[in-house]
Amino acid sequence: MNTYTHYQSPLGRMTLQACEQGLLGAWFETETTMPKYLGEKSENNPVLINTIKQLDEYFAGKRTSFTLPLAAKGTVFQQSVWQALCEIPYGETWSYQQIADAIGNPKAVRAVGLANGKNPISIIVPCHRVIGKSGKLTGYAGGLSRKASLLELEKMKSLVK
Repeated sequence: MNTYTHYQSPLGRMTLQACEQGLLGAWFETETTMPKYLGEKSENNPVLINTIKQLDEYFAGKRTSFTLPLAAKGTVFQQSVWQALCEIPYGETWSYQQIADAIGNPKAVRAVGLANGKNPISIIVPCHRVIGKSGKLTGYAGGLSRKASLLELEKMKSLVK
């Protein structure tokens, strides 16, 4: 059974969804990829509780990676892209081409962009770390201002270490 809760991040309200296997989604309120049916509201799901704890640590600059069971639903190709996103080091950015190269499919740049845009687990699967080949910020389901804020947070915290 799927359960969900809300989380008030410094960048706005998020909806978190989990199942027995792990985290299914983490969406900002403006994202269009959130499913219409989320399941039952829960304040005591261990995955959701741990997700909130780790997000709090991330926003406080005390966490650079997440250790959560992930259970996002997607195609095999999308899953490969989302896995590659998790390989981008904290405080760094990769281009869509670098992701395509990392999954062994260098000609799939556009498909990588589409899969990146369908990532249901914002921040934790760090699609915000993907930028255009020119170095410009490109689309982010949570909004470009949030993407810029997340990259700035990581840049500032990685300089401190």
